[in-house]
Amino acid sequence: MKSYTAVIKESDEWWIGWIEELPGINCQGRTREELTENLSSALREAIEMHREEAIAAAEGDYQEQTLVL
Repeated sequence: MKSYTAVIKESDEWWIGWIEELPGINCQGRTREELTENLSSALREAIEMHREEAIAAAEGDYQEQTLVL
């Protein structure tokens, strides 16, 4: 299980947030809980999409290697 950092703030009647580690993942919600759910869902979808794109780009035989920072 990996963890990511969400930057969140309340803006008028909305909560808005971004994922620090991955550009382009931002969401909003009427409540903090809704925002958290929306960010989690968008993050899962983005990771899966990027994974599929990387595998397709490898074209055929490839290896996966875990990197730890």
